[in-house]
Amino acid sequence: MLNAAPPINYIPIFIFILISLAFGIGTLALSYLVQVRINNPEKLSAYECGSEPISDARTPIPARYYIIAMLFVIFDVEVAFLYPWAVVFNKIGLFGLIEMIIFIALFIVAYIYAWKKGGLEWD
Repeated sequence: MLNAAPPINYIPIFIFILISLAFGIGTLALSYLVQVRINNPEKLSAYECGSEPISDARTPIPARYYIIAMLFVIFDVEVAFLYPWAVVFNKIGLFGLIEMIIFIALFIVAYIYAWKKGGLEWD
């Protein structure tokens, strides 16, 4: 059986965690208590380069932005997988090359699918 450390050895760690939590919560509470509360309508308005706001700042964002963002993340992940492969390309040989060709082919198919479905067009 493994020699387990007695629980008494962990007391300094628990004390450190408690002090850290108390310090974090204490500084947040102190900053909340001593803050200056001045309700000014200028502070509540949206800032547009020093000029008066011309419209509501909370306009809805079209769904097209989200589609483009998701496609960007998907293809960005592809690049994140390509980098380590390129670093060890000489060590993994033909098997690694075939795997990466299949991986890239799947992303090309996904890109063509998104293109055909109109995910890349901006109307």
